[in-house]
This record gives sequence, structure tokens and C-alpha cells, in this order.
Amino acid sequence: MEKFTQLGLSKELTDVLKQFGFKEPSEIQKKTIPLALAGKDIIAGSATGSGKTLAFASAIIEKLKPSNEIKALILTPTRELAEQVATSIRDFSKNKNLNVLAIYGGININPQIRALSVADVLVGTPGRILDHLERRTLRLDHVEFLVLDEVDRMFDMGFRDDVERIINECPKKRQTMMFSATITQDIDYLSKKYTHNPIEVAVESYVDPSKLKQVYYDVPDNQKFSLLVTLLKNEDADLVMIFCNTRRNVDFLTKNLTRIGMNAKAIHGGIEQKKRIRVLDEFHKKGLGILVGTDVAARGLDVKGVSHVYNYDLPSESKDYIHRIGRTARAGEDGKAIILLSSRDYDNFRHLSKSSDINIKSEELPELEIVQIQTNFQRSGNGFGRSPGEFRSSNRSNRHSNQNDRGRNSDRNFRPRSTRRSTSYSSGRSEHSNRDERYSNRERSSNRSFRPKTSSRGRDYSNRGREHAGRERNYSIRDNRESRHSNRSFSRRPRGRF
Repeated sequence: MEKFTQLGLSKELTDVLKQFGFKEPSEIQKKTIPLALAGKDIIAGSATGSGKTLAFASAIIEKLKPSNEIKALILTPTRELAEQVATSIRDFSKNKNLNVLAIYGGININPQIRALSVADVLVGTPGRILDHLERRTLRLDHVEFLVLDEVDRMFDMGFRDDVERIINECPKKRQTMMFSATITQDIDYLSKKYTHNPIEVAVESYVDPSKLKQVYYDVPDNQKFSLLVTLLKNEDADLVMIFCNTRRNVDFLTKNLTRIGMNAKAIHGGIEQKKRIRVLDEFHKKGLGILVGTDVAARGLDVKGVSHVYNYDLPSESKDYIHRIGRTARAGEDGKAIILLSSRDYDNFRHLSKSSDINIKSEELPELEIVQIQTNFQRSGNGFGRSPGEFRSSNRSNRHSNQNDRGRNSDRNFRPRSTRRSTSYSSGRSEHSNRDERYSNRERSSNRSFRPKTSSRGRDYSNRGREHAGRERNYSIRDNRESRHSNRSFSRRPRGRF
């Protein structure tokens, strides 16, 4: 632990790092920790998994003392990253007894409100932080450390305005550190506006290109899932991550892989937060072999031991592809990134191939094990497990049965008008007396309200339903009006409101 001590870390912190298996600092830690301890503002380009959490947490842990006031604020783009960063800082600071709290959406806000009153370090997503600021359950006027983790991802997700609103709630006198996989113009603008003489730090990719093999298989659309199953069974893999572009494809793959006996779980923004955390924990402990997810799982999550990354769908931007394959070939380990290329991926692949940093080789299709897929996974009680044809036929039969029921009801209630008029309402037919009485009342009311159709000029809507004498009076009024205007030419006013 001598190298960590040379960076300026105390014995309390180095003892904890030794317990967690740290042996020597990573490149980002070597370059950032001395600057952070010196109180400098930092703009660092560093990928996920490079050790940047310790890089910015070291200054927070060394300088803060428990005070029940929020002195450090760390913004992250996703819930999973917020929980991961909070857990790491909590572990690193266990000798300092700092109260570290993670807040994000998708869970009850009331426990978070109670916990905020005693928090020293706050890690959260921009949306939930703003919720607390608007509710006035959170104050940031004591913040001394502001960290923006995965800034580029936050901007990609549309959090730029939210991030600026949160920064403006913090004191101007503070230490600001920004970490991003890529330094874009937006990040450069943000650093010039909200930092003081920042020092830029750049490190090489944490992924070893010599250890990463990138291949693609050109496969017909209808054999794509069969190819995936064949590769999963034949490749010598440890932990596997499969990426899709949509939640729907993630759920589709997960359910079909589980159906054929593979240990796969899904992770995306539509899954309940507690379940997402449980799935990631199971994957970290290697109790789960296959993790299927969207790009939310590629950014910010430090998952060790991933040997294979499958791109079931290709992303539209090369930087998203780079973040996906960055899950493997870490820390000197071998890794393999596989693209399942079908017709709908050709445009994205053509754009990806133009990048000089990406070297993807073609592979011949292996002998495929044809696997039947199931597309209609309905919830229990709504046709789960049925084939599409069965589901349609059941609906059709239900619809026909409903029509038959309506037919039987209509036969039972139907009675020709002539029959109804001549019906004798005898007390001996008690079974039908109430219904016949309704028919009788309906006919009497219809006779009473009946009147012949006339032109709009001759109707008197206020006298509708009156006795015959009233109707005769209205007719005479109409006749007089028509005779009065008989020698006058005029255009008839159209109906409707203007």
C-alpha cells in the first residue's frame, strides 16, 4: 500500500483499501488523487471501471467529518450507478463513519426525506434531486464537493438543464470534479462556466485492445436467435452480457432464453428498481450467467469478470458500441465482443465500420441449432403460454359466444310491434306482466311525443310533447309565418352553430 500512501492517503483509508484487495493505484487514481487532495477542480476523461470512484472519493473521505449536513454531492445518470457509487464510498469511509445516502426515482420518496436530515454525502440522479429541491426537503448551501460522474451520459439522457439547475443551487465556493468517458463541446462549455481553473486529466482506455477480439456473424433475420443460442452453448464463457436497443427486445430475449433452460435475467429502465438491484447483485456474485440489457447497463456499471459481450442489436452511434464492449477485456483479461448482424443492422454497421478505432472481423456461420421462438408472452390469466393462433381462436370463440348470448337475450326479449299492441295484460301472466307494462308505458310515451317532421323554420321546440291542441296552435303560427313571407325571396339559413 506504499504507492497509495505516496499519493497522500492516510493510513485509515489505506487500511480499508487493503481489506478490499487494492494493491496499487490505477492510472486515473495516480493522476487524480493528488489533485483532488490539493483542492483543484478537475475535468477527467476516464471510462467506467478505471477506478475513478476512489479517485474522487478519496478527497471527500479525507477532508469531511460527520456533521449531519450535506457537504458532498455526486450526480450520476442512472439509478444503478448511484447505488454502486454510494456503496463504494460507504465501504471506503467505514473508518470515518460518514453517512452516505443514495437517492433516485422508482422508489418511495418518504424514507429518503427522513434520511436526508442526517446525510453527509449525497449520491443521486438529477431527476430525484430536483424533486427534493422543489419539495424543499433538500438544501445544498453547505456543499463543499460537487462531483459529476458520467457527464456525457447525463447529457445524452437529456439532463443538461437539470444538471445546471442543481449546480446553481450549490455554493460558488466549492471543489468541482467532472468525469466523463469522452470530453465533448458541451462538457467543455460546462467546465468553463462552473469550474475555476480546472486541470484536465486524460488516461488511456482501461480495455486492452490486444486482449479484445471483435467478430461479427452475418445471419438471416429468422435465424438470429438460433445463432445466439448456438454461440452461448459452444463458447467458453464466464459471465455474458447481451445488449439490445429496446426494452421489448430485452424482454423477448430473456423470456425465450429462460424458456429453453438458460439462466438469464433482464435489466432496463422499465423494471422495478429493487428487482434491478437484485439482478445486478446476483450477476456480480456470479450466481447469474447471462445479463440481457439496454445501454443503461453499459454506462456506469462496473461489472468484473465479463468474458463475452453480444450485440443482438447494433447501436446507431459508435460511442455506444465502445461502451458496450468496454465491459470485457479488462485488467489484462481476455474478452470477446460478438455482433449478430441481420438486415436491420446494416446501416448502423456501415456507420460503425468507418471508425478507425474499431477492428471487427467476419466469422463464418457455425452449424445452427434451430430454436423455435415464442413471441406472445401474456400475463397469467390473459393467455400466457398460448400460441398466437390459439390466442386468436380463443378470442374468436369468446366473441362468438358473446354474440350467441346476445342472440338468446334478444330472442327472449323480442316481440313484434303488432303483438305488443294486441297483448292482453292479464293477471294470470305474472311472469311477463312487468315487461309488458314497460312496453305499454313506452308506447304511450312515444304516441304522446310523436309529431310529424317539418322544416326547421316551422318547428317550435319549446312546445314539444304538449297536447294536440298545442300542436295545432303551433301549426297555425307556422302557416301564418309562411304566408307572410311567401312574396319575399330569401335564402334559407343553414343549420348548425356559427
